[in-house]
Amino acid sequence: MLQVHCLVLLSLCYGALAMPRPQNDDDGMSPDDWEFAKEYLNKFYPMTNKGRSAFTERLEAMQKFFRMKVTGKLDKGTMDMMKSPRCGMPDVAEFTTFNGRPRWQKTSITYRMLNYTPDLPAPVVDDAIRRALNVWSQVTPLSFTKVNSGDADILIQFSAQSHGDQNPFDGPSGVLAHAYAPGPRIGGDAHFDEGERWTNNQAGFNLFLVAAHEFGHSLGLGHSDDRRALMFPTYQFVNTNNFRLSQDDVNGIQSLYGRRRQ
Repeated sequence: MLQVHCLVLLSLCYGALAMPRPQNDDDGMSPDDWEFAKEYLNKFYPMTNKGRSAFTERLEAMQKFFRMKVTGKLDKGTMDMMKSPRCGMPDVAEFTTFNGRPRWQKTSITYRMLNYTPDLPAPVVDDAIRRALNVWSQVTPLSFTKVNSGDADILIQFSAQSHGDQNPFDGPSGVLAHAYAPGPRIGGDAHFDEGERWTNNQAGFNLFLVAAHEFGHSLGLGHSDDRRALMFPTYQFVNTNNFRLSQDDVNGIQSLYGRRRQ
């Protein structure tokens, strides 16, 4: 079932929520593992509970989302999932900013490249971005037009570390990119971590696949807990030849924009 949680900057200004480590739990995890887990849950599972059970409840929510055995205990399998390269948007979050399922109130969407990664030739980047947007236009009435100057609905940039949105990147692996749901100013924009190695094949991180996922957020979709879906939060390389969205992705985007007109 698609989890349609539309996420923006407010969901990424996480804050240091207090989550005490459960007591008397012989988990075998190192202190660094515990700190990583607490930061991960603060970042991707920003629930409201700040009491003693907050860590366990968030951990259970994370395990349930990824369809793991729900134990509320930090173990190796859970840590491995936490350390998988992924999108920077939370998996479960509800912010009043997004009540009403925001969507673009038009079908012609513009986008602009603010810069390019040195990892790939500019024409290859342009082609990856064009194809990534096309996977969504194939199943909706949406069309996308690249502009070279001025404002655009979706601004695309490659940046390392802090880059002006209070959501700094973390270097190689970890968070690969993030994007913001439809709206004014930063709404719709997609940012890619220049600390990654961007490719057009199976090496490093495939720009087309990551961009297609992020543009789902730019159009108003949150993460899906369906592992076959493009909107599943962790990165997995799949064959990009004749790429098609899963039915879960199609159901989600068509719930916002309808079917493509014949």
